[in-house]
Amino acid sequence: MNKLLILGAGTAGTMMLNKFHRVLDPMEWEITIIDHNETHFYQPGFLFIPFGVYKQEDVIKPKRDFFPEKVNVVMEVIDKIIPQENKVYLHDGTELVYDYLIIATGSEIAPEETEGLKGELWHKKIFDFYTLDGAMNLAKFFETWEGGRLVINITEMPIKCPVAPLEFAFLADWFFTEKGMRDKVQITFVTPLSSAFTKEKCAEVMSDYLKEKNIETIVDFNTGKVDNEKCKIISWDEREVLFDCLVTIPTNKGDECIARSGMGDELNFVPTDKYTLQSKDYKNIFVIGDATNLPSSKAGSVAHFQSEVLFENFLSKIKGEEMKAKFDGHANCFIESGFGKALMIDFNYETEPMKGSYPVPLIGPFKLLQETRINHFGKLMFKWTYWNLLIRGRELPVSNEMSMSGKIKEEETKK
Repeated sequence: MNKLLILGAGTAGTMMLNKFHRVLDPMEWEITIIDHNETHFYQPGFLFIPFGVYKQEDVIKPKRDFFPEKVNVVMEVIDKIIPQENKVYLHDGTELVYDYLIIATGSEIAPEETEGLKGELWHKKIFDFYTLDGAMNLAKFFETWEGGRLVINITEMPIKCPVAPLEFAFLADWFFTEKGMRDKVQITFVTPLSSAFTKEKCAEVMSDYLKEKNIETIVDFNTGKVDNEKCKIISWDEREVLFDCLVTIPTNKGDECIARSGMGDELNFVPTDKYTLQSKDYKNIFVIGDATNLPSSKAGSVAHFQSEVLFENFLSKIKGEEMKAKFDGHANCFIESGFGKALMIDFNYETEPMKGSYPVPLIGPFKLLQETRINHFGKLMFKWTYWNLLIRGRELPVSNEMSMSGKIKEEETKK
């Protein structure tokens, strides 16, 4: 009996569980998924909670609702992996042996990595929205806040969903405008990047939006510490930004079990082949989603596109065939711009975001790098797609490879 272990039952792990359960012969394969939390979080929804669009019940469901029958489910903290022995040890001392391993342990915020960030103002004047608790506490704070300096600060890269901090700034502009108090809120977007976003073309568009919405942008700001007493963030080169409310995107790190296993980089992300998704160090281990160290976005769409590649390559691997499927870094995401509108971007390792229509040329219905109401509805409709199709490992009508069909090259826009 071949043993397949899947570490992590978040988006990526649950997708792979469902995909492999449908095709692997139960007489030949034993599939086990391991996680320590019974609750599945729809993390893209956390962004909307501080602004009253979603509530807690909109973003949580039991993980077991999405597990197929007759698979082994182990709810326990993963202690460490011993890849040389094909073993995984759990916190309770249980030893599990595998023939193949899929690491889908994700990433989490680590505010303790920044001096003073998780100090006395944590969830009082300093909030995150990358956790349910952070988003819920921020929603309560905004209910009675009378205004002041709202600072949105990315501590360091990489982070989950790189567009989310920009979306937060745009939604805050809309939220306080609707409340009739935008003139009382000074919004500042502070980033360690040299521009508003990681991709040049998209950064240009985002910078224009920030200016139009009167949102100050401070770039190349590498946060060194937070002064809770004087309410300011301080960079390593001693620049300072004062705040009355700090919305932080803390350091993102991979699971601590990766560190204990000696398998990760300094942020606990696993060295992974950027094309095959196979571990660079162990041929019977594959890595997916936020757990990888790939130069691609850590986002749900990326995990979905990766899942198609991993699925094909795993089946080739167990048959002794060449792994021909290649992940091209494909990512796409909606960017909420406020006031019931959004943009969409589509890119990969080599290709910058550009204008056009997605997924069908000319028809769309979504417009790339353009603000539309349809894009906003697409963002909201994605929640249904996520719960009903994506994490159940169902096929979606989009290719895991980025297509140039429907894209408008820059030189064409100048004609």
